[in-house]
Order: sequence, then C-alpha cells, then structure tokens
Amino acid sequence: MQVDGQRLRRDIENTATFGAVPVEEGRARTVLTGTEADREAREYLCGRLRDAGLEVRIDAVGNVRGRWTPAGAAPDAPPVAAGSHLDSVPEGGIFDGPLGVYAALEAVRALQDAGVGDELSRPVDVISFTEEEGQRFDGGLIGSGVAAGDMSLETALAIEDDDGIPLGDALSDVGFRGDGRLDAAGWHAWLELHVEQAERLEDAGVPAGVVTTITGLTRCAVTFRGEADHAGTTPMDDRADALAAAGEFVLAVESAAAAVDSETAVGTVGRAHVSPNAPNVIPGRVDVTLDVRDVDAGAVEAVIDRSRTALDRIESERPVRTTFERPWSRDPVPMSDRVRDALHAAGEAADVGTIDLHSGAAHDTMRVAAATDAALLFAPSRNGVSHSPREWTDWTDCADATRVLAGAIRRLAGE
Repeated sequence: MQVDGQRLRRDIENTATFGAVPVEEGRARTVLTGTEADREAREYLCGRLRDAGLEVRIDAVGNVRGRWTPAGAAPDAPPVAAGSHLDSVPEGGIFDGPLGVYAALEAVRALQDAGVGDELSRPVDVISFTEEEGQRFDGGLIGSGVAAGDMSLETALAIEDDDGIPLGDALSDVGFRGDGRLDAAGWHAWLELHVEQAERLEDAGVPAGVVTTITGLTRCAVTFRGEADHAGTTPMDDRADALAAAGEFVLAVESAAAAVDSETAVGTVGRAHVSPNAPNVIPGRVDVTLDVRDVDAGAVEAVIDRSRTALDRIESERPVRTTFERPWSRDPVPMSDRVRDALHAAGEAADVGTIDLHSGAAHDTMRVAAATDAALLFAPSRNGVSHSPREWTDWTDCADATRVLAGAIRRLAGE
C-alpha cells in the first residue's frame, strides 16, 4: 500500500492559496472561521472528498465529514475517523491543520488504490473540525469540543467575535452551518496527523512521532495596579510603576518553570496590555496573561504556586496592588495505547521509523480523547517553526507520516 505524495502535495498547496498572504520569506495563509478564505478552503475539501467517492456531511457547527464505506464494511459499524482542521492563525503556515485533513483523505485514497476494501469491516471518516485555532471565535477547539460532547452546540454557536457576530451567523454566511452533530463517542477510534511544532523529530532524524500525552494547560490573568505619573518629574524612589512590577513577575515565572522537577514544564507571559501606554507616563496598570503547561499536572500546579508566591512578594516590596485569576485549565490527556500501538505497528510495516514523544501544544485530539480512543501522530517541523510563514515540513516527511497513518487506519478499520 502506497500513498501518492504528489497528490497529497497538490491538495496542500492548493489549500495554501485560500487566504494567501504575501510575505518576504516562506508561505503564509490567513484563514479565519466564517471568512471568504474559509469558505473556499471548505468547498475545495468537499470537492476533493466527493472526487474520492466519499459521502459528505456538514454538521450544525460546521464540522465537515467525508465517509468512505468499504465493500467489506457494515455501514452502521462505528467508524475509524481521522483528520484535523483548515483554519489558521493570522499569517500562519501551510501545513498546520491542512496536512492532517489531507493526509486522512490521502490515506483513504491509498486504501482504495490498494484494493483492500474487502478486508475492512468499518467505515472510515475524514474530518475537518471548525475553529481549532480560536483566532476569530475565542477559545479554540470548538468543533471538536462539540463533537466530543464537551461543549453544547448552543454554546458554540453563540460565541461572538470582536464585532459581536455569533459563530452560527458566520457559518451561515459562508454556507457551512449544517444540521445535527458529529458524535465522536460513536467512533471506533480517532487519529490526527499534525506537524510537530518542535525540533525533536528533526534532531532524531525520525519521520514520525507517536504522542504519548498531550500537555495540560492553565491560563491565568494577572493585573498590576500602580499609579500613572509624569516620567520626568517623579523621582525614582517615589514611583508606583506597574510595568516594572510586571517585569519582575515575568522573570519570576521564568525561574519558576525552570525550577520545578520536570523537564517538560513551561511557563510563559505572552500578552501584556500597558496603560496608559505613553512614552512620558509611568505605567499605572498592566494586564498580563500567564500560560503554564506540562504533561504532569503536579508540575503545572507547582509553577502556579511559585508564581503566586512571587506575586505576593512583589506586592509586599513595591507600592502596587495585584490580582490573580485562573479562568480555565485543561488536564494532561494521555493517548490510547490501542491506537498508539496501531501507529507503531504501521510504521514498522511501512519501514518508517517512529518514536514516542509528548505534545506541548493543544490539538483537536485533546477534546476527542474524552469521547473515544484517540492518538496523535507528528511529522517533523524544520527548525521547530510553526504558526509562521517559515513553517515547513518536507514533502517526503509528509508522505512518510501519511503512510503510517494509512497503515494504522487499515489495522483499526479491520478490527
């Protein structure tokens, strides 16, 4: 059984034209949910699914499903599902998301080309989830959350963008608000191929990584309130500088993540709003976000505890007031041993090397794993770059990882 690497490449490159953004280096695309670029990407996918003989369905939150029912399959048997997403971050790369969607489709086409339909006892679904990135409708993982039963359809459709437009209206505007709900609990198994977004596979010289656990994630909001004052007339020892206090906190977070007993714990202050944000005014208020991740929930709590202790110290030593809120957390998510074993076995059969590794980023699989047996497969990222026009995965690596995916789908659909 062989995949057609050129066919896979054409689908990814054609998808890269939707929402294409001119950049000095690399290739960029901006595909936000409910935009014209999103409509074009979805319509192209539906066309390619139908070209391969798949039955296409759109659910009420815009999730796209293409179903192949092999000759030997019982039509009502729980299917094996695979896929990813088509939306992007602003000026994102061309592989993040589309590789997983079109690798799933190419896996089906490879199975069809190999003539193994009589061996398979289950349908195979190719899935594209709505709003994975959360760039227009905040939160992300929305379509997969609805499919997994972790978010109600009503809640999802009511989420508004910055202009007050609900997700449901945006999907209707582009013709992709269907009906019903894809139910991941009814799937026999789920697989997602994604670019790694790190350098471990590249460093190891291995074309495919089988994820053991998807990292836990906590997002916190921290506010520093000082006193805005004149930058030229206020003595240094008479300042309540909120930004200086926030800067000390950023360094404390860096130290906290490095100090815990875990090689995979990370802490990031990635967003800051400074007020009044004027060059000749001492900052009176700063709002920052704190993002803490690890595959060990205990390590996440340790970083949070150390960060809060540092915040208390800063407040006691500086004339500022602080608040700390923790609006949401997601626990680490282990992957299914059964589905992971199928991926490793498929790699061995295809003579494609695989290694175990964890995921430091959230993916749709994180949601789906709550509803059915799920696994995540990585392909190498050049220099670990992602969410950037410089994101790149060699076409050979795309094809090799797809061969592993196809082999695993064949095994699981034959169960």
